Amino acid sequence: MAGAQAPERNGDHFVIELQGAGYSYDGTGLLSDLTTAFAPGSFQFLTGPSGAGKSTLLKLCYGELKPTKGAVLLDGRDSRQVGRDGLARLRRRIGVVHQDCQFVDHLTVRDNVALPLTVAGRDPAAEATNLDQLLGWVGLANRANATPPQLSGGERQRAALARAIIMDPDVIIADEPTGNIDWEMSQRLLALLAELNKLGKTILVATHDLALIRAAKPLVAARVLRLAGGTLTTAGAEL
Repeated sequence: MAGAQAPERNGDHFVIELQGAGYSYDGTGLLSDLTTAFAPGSFQFLTGPSGAGKSTLLKLCYGELKPTKGAVLLDGRDSRQVGRDGLARLRRRIGVVHQDCQFVDHLTVRDNVALPLTVAGRDPAAEATNLDQLLGWVGLANRANATPPQLSGGERQRAALARAIIMDPDVIIADEPTGNIDWEMSQRLLALLAELNKLGKTILVATHDLALIRAAKPLVAARVLRLAGGTLTTAGAEL
């Protein structure tokens, strides 16, 4: 994306696969026996009631949590068997957009978006053109020198998306990315995600907003998964 150099890869495609995966908090089961795969280049919505474990499932998918039962494979590697450094390399191929995105408030938007480059040991100055193109793509070129407290909710989410894709990941995971923004901005963010999908990125979006899922139908061919009672089902066409 935006001409950024992709991280070193072990294969042509990055696949996230759940094999009978479950997760328990303090012995209380939240997720159980989840088996599915997120095919490269697919667009997936994850929906379900509040408290069903959508955020927990996403954390399993990007390695922040490890399953207490079964396995989660990231690019064919069992997340439970991957060390800290290996997991860090895998996570460079997964961009994450949180609902309550956190920024370093004293840094500019431009510097916040560039932080993953710095963490990965790359010089943001050497990729200035790519960074500027990315900020323009999300509609923040004129806000590049603003600080996060000066941004609207929609601008913060677009900045979060830019930061998530600055490393040119194969997979973008978004946890309720439109939960704190208005409908017009929600549609704009959805359009950006759809465009990324058309570029071959795998997209996984957790949302409780069924209207957003319906609005995606003209843009992408999406699979809708419903999480309830600790298990996953494929939602029907009534959505």
